[in-house]
Amino acid sequence: MFNNLDNLNNQDEIAIIGMAGRFPGANNVDTFWQNLQNGVESISFFTDEELVSTGINAALLDDPNYVKASGVLEGIELFDASFFGFSPREAEIIDPQHRLFMECVWEALENAGYNSQTYSGRISIFAGAAASSYLLSNLYNNRNLLESVDQYQILIGNDKDFLPTQISYKLNLRGPSINVQTACSTSLVAVHLACQSLMNGESDIALAGGVSIGVPQKTGHHYKQGGINSPDGHCRAFDAEAKGTNGGNGLGVVVLKRLEDAIADGDLIHAVIKGSAVNNDGSLKIGYTAPSIDGQREVISEALALAGVEPETITYIETHGTGTPLGDPIEIKALTQAFRASTSKKGFCAIGSVKTNVGHLNTAAGVTGLIKTVLALKHKQIPPSLHFQAPNPQIDFANSPFYVNTKLSEWKSNGIPRRAGVSSLGIGGTNAHVILEEAPVLETSGETSSPSRPSQLLLLSAKTSTALETATANLAAHLQQNTKISLPDVAYTLQVGRWAFNHRRIVVCHDQEDAATVLTSLNPQRVFTHHHQPSHCSVIFMFSGQGAQYVNMGRELYEVEPIFAKHIDTCAQILQPHLDLDIRSLLYPTEQHTETASHQLQQTSLTQPALFVIEYALAQLLMEWGVRPEAMIGHSIGEYVAAAIAGVFSLEDALAVVAKRGQLMQQLPIGSMLAIPLPHKDVQSLLDTQTLYKTSLQIAAINSPSSCVVSGTKEAITALQNQLSSQGVECRILHTSHAFHSQMMEPILEPFIEALKKVKLSPPSIRFVSNVTGAFITDEQATNPSYWGQHLRYSVRFSDGISQLLQQFEGVFLEVGPGRTLSTLTTQHLDKSKRHVLNSLRHVKEQQSDISFLLQILGRLWLFGVEIDWSGFYTHERRQRLPLPTYPFERQRYWIEPNKQGQDNNYYTPVSLGKKSDIADWFYIPFWKPSLPPVQNGEELAIQKSYILVFINECSLGSKLVKQLEKQNWDVITVEVGEKFTRLNEYQYTIRSECNHDYDILIKELIIQNKLPKTIVHLWSVTPISNQNLEFQEVNKTQTKGFYSLLFIAQALGRQETTDEIQITVISNNLQPVTGTELLCPEKATLLGPIKVISQEYSNIRCRSIDVIVPESGSWQEEKLVEQLLVELTVPDSEKLIAYRDLNRWVQTFEPVQLDKAKIEKPKLRERGVYLITGGLGGIGFVLAEYLAQTIQAKLVLVGRSALPQKDEWSQWLATHDETNSISRKIRKVQELEHLGASVLVLSADVSNHQQMQSAITTAQQRFGQLHGVIHAAGILEGKSIEAIEKISKTDCEQQFQPKVYGLIVLDKVLQDSQLDFCLLLSSLSSILGGLGFVAYSAANIFMDTFVYQHNQRNSVPWVSVSWDSWQLEKENKQNTSVGASVTEFAFNAKEGIEAFQRILNYSKFNHLVVSTGDLQARIDQWIKLESFHDDIASQQVNLSLHPRPDLQNPYVPLTSELEQTIANIWQEILGIKGVGLHDNFFELGGDSLLIIQVRSKLLKALNKNLSIADLFEYSTISSLAEYLSGKSAAEPKFQLEEQRASKKEAAMQERKLMKQRRVANG
Repeated sequence: MFNNLDNLNNQDEIAIIGMAGRFPGANNVDTFWQNLQNGVESISFFTDEELVSTGINAALLDDPNYVKASGVLEGIELFDASFFGFSPREAEIIDPQHRLFMECVWEALENAGYNSQTYSGRISIFAGAAASSYLLSNLYNNRNLLESVDQYQILIGNDKDFLPTQISYKLNLRGPSINVQTACSTSLVAVHLACQSLMNGESDIALAGGVSIGVPQKTGHHYKQGGINSPDGHCRAFDAEAKGTNGGNGLGVVVLKRLEDAIADGDLIHAVIKGSAVNNDGSLKIGYTAPSIDGQREVISEALALAGVEPETITYIETHGTGTPLGDPIEIKALTQAFRASTSKKGFCAIGSVKTNVGHLNTAAGVTGLIKTVLALKHKQIPPSLHFQAPNPQIDFANSPFYVNTKLSEWKSNGIPRRAGVSSLGIGGTNAHVILEEAPVLETSGETSSPSRPSQLLLLSAKTSTALETATANLAAHLQQNTKISLPDVAYTLQVGRWAFNHRRIVVCHDQEDAATVLTSLNPQRVFTHHHQPSHCSVIFMFSGQGAQYVNMGRELYEVEPIFAKHIDTCAQILQPHLDLDIRSLLYPTEQHTETASHQLQQTSLTQPALFVIEYALAQLLMEWGVRPEAMIGHSIGEYVAAAIAGVFSLEDALAVVAKRGQLMQQLPIGSMLAIPLPHKDVQSLLDTQTLYKTSLQIAAINSPSSCVVSGTKEAITALQNQLSSQGVECRILHTSHAFHSQMMEPILEPFIEALKKVKLSPPSIRFVSNVTGAFITDEQATNPSYWGQHLRYSVRFSDGISQLLQQFEGVFLEVGPGRTLSTLTTQHLDKSKRHVLNSLRHVKEQQSDISFLLQILGRLWLFGVEIDWSGFYTHERRQRLPLPTYPFERQRYWIEPNKQGQDNNYYTPVSLGKKSDIADWFYIPFWKPSLPPVQNGEELAIQKSYILVFINECSLGSKLVKQLEKQNWDVITVEVGEKFTRLNEYQYTIRSECNHDYDILIKELIIQNKLPKTIVHLWSVTPISNQNLEFQEVNKTQTKGFYSLLFIAQALGRQETTDEIQITVISNNLQPVTGTELLCPEKATLLGPIKVISQEYSNIRCRSIDVIVPESGSWQEEKLVEQLLVELTVPDSEKLIAYRDLNRWVQTFEPVQLDKAKIEKPKLRERGVYLITGGLGGIGFVLAEYLAQTIQAKLVLVGRSALPQKDEWSQWLATHDETNSISRKIRKVQELEHLGASVLVLSADVSNHQQMQSAITTAQQRFGQLHGVIHAAGILEGKSIEAIEKISKTDCEQQFQPKVYGLIVLDKVLQDSQLDFCLLLSSLSSILGGLGFVAYSAANIFMDTFVYQHNQRNSVPWVSVSWDSWQLEKENKQNTSVGASVTEFAFNAKEGIEAFQRILNYSKFNHLVVSTGDLQARIDQWIKLESFHDDIASQQVNLSLHPRPDLQNPYVPLTSELEQTIANIWQEILGIKGVGLHDNFFELGGDSLLIIQVRSKLLKALNKNLSIADLFEYSTISSLAEYLSGKSAAEPKFQLEEQRASKKEAAMQERKLMKQRRVANG
């Protein structure tokens, strides 16, 4: 049946191109194969002591049926956490299955020679793990651990569902990421699914495998007759004595690719999967766990049919082979039936079972058998199946095609490719079978490696310096052991198949022996090492000038590099008619013509074209390799190369002009040039002193601040040289034929300009610096023939030009041309900045290979962070990927020991704190629900009674509350608004509400009298209400008595450094939209910002809000409300936001709402509609503008604070300003929008200025007509307004209020007559969660959220306020409207944000919508209720091990004092790191804003010193924090030390900013 099928499905064959695995007795595939060859059984037998030490009940040890054996995997507690970006604490709570499988996947990809970071195709992963015994045994019974770490992290790190997706996230795998679970057959089913994914085109590379690691490892099993487990710890597959198998731990991964693609891409093919099949037994068998002959036969037959091969060509089967009396006969019977369908041959096919070597590896069993068989095919040997003496009497091997292979055997082929089958059978009936064939022999030139360069560039990189040394040693050893290895293929694999990490090393070598020697000796002349700081590395091309040329410059490049030769040849052909000779005869003459060519090359008419040709070809070669300049500078003739590269000239025109220029110069009288080591101003003064010098000499070039070149007649130059020499100034005559850039050039200016007028000149596409001005050339200059005349005549202002480039760019300054003249000059301009200077062609006196020299430069470019295009580098070569040593993981122990005191039954139900994958689940609406009042407890009340500070006003509610408190024997101190600070009596004060100093005096006064209250009640926001429109004056007044009053109270308390617990209760009226019918006062809403943030920044202060509707004075309702407020003040309660309506208590919660894409109503956006966006050129505003431009070609009105130049001035602006200039960025954004089809009107207006905004609206309507929609995206996300409470001022806060409070009021007025389709306000999740440093930002956003309720009560066009989670924008990383420790964990990209925006826009039913990508209530519990940091949890000691200090940029410095050690102990406990050094930075150690709250709480208890969050951010090293703390006095008010600390704090903040930048750069 198979006769004509051999080549039917070649296109469906799958190549195995990489493997990795860890098995009992073998930590890698090579050792695994050695064990298989040698017939090693890798089962461990345990002593009683070993079993008892792992927690096994001693009573089991004497049970004769307890078998003390298993397959143990070494090092399961070890992991390279920092490599994969896990903190020590995170690593400890991740199942070793996940950890080791992640490492194994990395190794498999590297073994295949692929870099998942740069691979353009889709890499998928199909994998499965066993149930997490680590979670059940080690984590779940450790209650303290569960309460001290994020529960969702535990779930992600242990549940098998997250195995593939976590790896896809960490390794940037963008194909399908599928968890597979079919019990024992899991990993072979994963291979089948991966093959299917490749064949249907959804993947380009697929990873498949499985892992099974049970803990504790040293444990035995109970033998039960007829069960799967062996009675003696040995698996005797197919033997008469077979009674079962053993458990074992292991993992394996294979890398798969379509065979035709693998051949085309030069992959090393280990074996080929011809076909695979999967099925299930169904119900026609004796039991769920029993095997089925029919099911197994059918899956084998299907796999054979799909593979298109004859059964008799299969000469080995790796069986499931569990060695059970029932399973073995069924498996052989099923195999026999499948084979007998087309052959009656006997005994031709060997069988074996890897379970006899390593035991049953559960979910990893299938891939283990597959890897064994692939290795057997590669080595053409069949390893022995162990413990087989006599066949199971139920198996008739004599009449079957099969025999058990019991010794290492040569695998003969008989002229047919070696083929094998692999079976894996899962409990529950899912069967898998795979047909393998040995790798094809590649013989054609299109399938094998081609010849290569005489030298090779080897790249090595690692995440740490120590790992780099190990990687170097590993590669050296590999090259020494594999002497026939192809060095070009080694170089290629290292270049394209490895990630580029920060610690980098390069070596240029000419053969394998040379490479091994250099890598071993680490000769610093040959080996270059650099620690690259992650940042953009600009490349600046510098084109050499006349004088650097020599015969045979770049000759080896011409002979070896086809791209370089092609451009040389093209230029030579173009120049031929202009020069009447082939320039190549001068560049690369025969040996006998070398001297003649050298002489000719000194003639200006030939020198300049020759230099141009070399530099142009070299630049083109570098750009083909991915080295592209961001800017350029040339020296004299070099500027023409820059202009040609930038497209000012076409190549033909450039060569014609250069030839003409040289010829005209050659006709002039000869002159001379003198290089003088003096500043040009000193030289010019000297020239001005004598008539000869004045008339005959000019400064031709200013090359550095201390050197210049003078040009003129020979006589005058000689005289000047003699004069300077007599004064001790050593000068140098340049090897030039003429006096360039002097008045001697003037006779040729007119004919040269006339020649240029015939040439088309275009604006430059790449910026370059003008020699004439020393600044970037403008479009007008570049396209003006007269400019090029000036360029010929005027001084070369190289010093000015290179200085400007050095000022604007950090990166590599690369001299493109012969020698190192410009490199030397550039180096003279350097300070200690991060700039590197290189030259690309050797100097004439350097006896070195051109190829080696350029490869070394290319390698050094890579060292400094330049991304090389290796596809361009290998355009003319065919290379093969090779298996090389993989990354040397620096594994450390991360392990939570099980709680041996007994299982704790209080299991925790994990709550999702991570980002939800379905956008429909991101949306919430505020919701008020009825709540029972707190229950009053007499004992609690007695404990709490003490001094109480009440801020009251003329409203009767406050005075009546005070009276009731006094009746209950509280010592009440009242504060009212007055004209100055006054102590009326012992219990009554007045202060100025707007004066922060009065609050300081008040708190200090109370401390002196020992009356600092534990409770503060603030009633200044209980006021009469009106239905008038908001005016600025009234809003300001409300802020003074609300927001600012709370801010000043917190600042005053913080300055006193009290550690006492304080409760602040803020009572307001008509603030919260509870029922929807209230008359609202949104201007009061800002006070909720301090209520949320004060508690986050000051751990000893608790805040809450109670909003009421004030009953009529004297009514029974008022009396009842006072009673309810008394209970609220005296009974502890965790609710943050409370409201009373009609005497009913309400609390705020948030209801999830599903905004499904399928339910989107009629879109609200109009084609070519008119939309105004405030802040439209900012991060989020621009993303939305871009979406409107792209989808509906909208007419966009973008309103911002800064004005743009007139449109006809944009080109000039962009040419003369750096790319980082803010105006330049905005201009480019507008151009981008217009390119997408939008009409764009950019208007400058302050959104909080009524007149300016009204003018902007009028202008927009005159230009585009009626507005259809408004998006209010204006806001401030940086600067002093994002600052800790301790440091923030009223002026800082007003910066936040301008766009979001006052700007919104203005928008409401100017849009009141507009019939809009929608108005969308961009609020922030900080309005719900607060956030460190967000007191003003949160308040401003809360105002927006509340304002829409009032607006929508009064207007027919509803507005919507959307509290967004964090946008992660690639173009503007600063845009971040979220709070919390791990912004990136919850952040969404622009595409996801647009998807959410679409859904929001088309659901117009809500006043206020919240977008939270993680579970909102869990985040509220964490950030608002601060549940993670309650004292009872914080005080618990969790028995977690500490891990070594990570590899930081600063060296370890030991601690020197008790205070430093106390701080370090707290850091170490929270971070899980030991050996914290004196200058280590908390955030670089892995700390974040959530952890800093825990640090503050523990420091408060340990030292009894109250630190603000701002302090901990500023003093973020042990040394700075200890120094700061040692200078603090607990008795002295903090405000008295403010001036002394100002300068220190400023310096510390700068350090913090730099630290943040480093953290962003490090990813």
